[in-house]
Amino acid sequence: MTHLPGALPPAFRMTGTSSFLDFLAAHDPGLLPGARPLPAGDVAAPHGTTIVALTFDGGVVMAGDRRATAGSMIASRTIEKVFPADEYSAVGIAGTAGLALELVRLFQLELEHYEKIEGSLLSLEGKANRLATMVRGSLGLAMQGLAVVPLFGGYDLDAGVGRIFSFDVTGGRYEERDHHAVGSGSVFARGSLKKLWRPGMDVTDAVRTAVHALVDAADDDSATGGPDTLRRIFPVVATVTASGYLRVDDDELAQRCAEVDSARRGTEGAGDAS
Repeated sequence: MTHLPGALPPAFRMTGTSSFLDFLAAHDPGLLPGARPLPAGDVAAPHGTTIVALTFDGGVVMAGDRRATAGSMIASRTIEKVFPADEYSAVGIAGTAGLALELVRLFQLELEHYEKIEGSLLSLEGKANRLATMVRGSLGLAMQGLAVVPLFGGYDLDAGVGRIFSFDVTGGRYEERDHHAVGSGSVFARGSLKKLWRPGMDVTDAVRTAVHALVDAADDDSATGGPDTLRRIFPVVATVTASGYLRVDDDELAQRCAEVDSARRGTEGAGDAS
């Protein structure tokens, strides 16, 4: 096919698939993270931790702390690890920060591309399957120590409930019940979630529980950062319901953090604004 001056390359004008990743693999596979060669040796790349997710009556909450570490150093105190995947789902990232952020951007583009081509939203389970394929494509990087482990959750429009999916570095996809956590502080966060989660929680209780789990993780994991009220650095917390993705604002998080602090002290009302 002749490529006229000023015209788009032929790959952009051919009838293609609803998968942007398939298009990219055919047009320029070198742009995919897993297709890039890496130099030998260790890479001191910042890593992000810890992500928690839990269901409540009407949707799902996902939360992530704000710390990134590079070895024993704090590389960032304000990194964001929870993002909207699309209008009705959220994705959180743990692992090599730069690659994880790139994975999120590609996943967002994959879902947007599908919606434009097909004229409809991919099912929540279909989104989880697409993300699993992307994680599997980066297995070579994971084998070199540059692993990315996402946590995915959203509101299932067909079932009318919140659902949570976890992954391993080989692309394995697992649906979790009620709650889950990933990252270096996940073992402590999971213990907290087991104690605090209960059926029928409302959104306020769910947000408080997510913050509490991150605080408990930060207590025992040096790579997880707790709320910093002095700098007003709070976790990134988002809810996904039938109304869509909504990030919880810092004023509400400050109140939830004060309530958690009060509960940990064993006192009543210490976090009240009054």
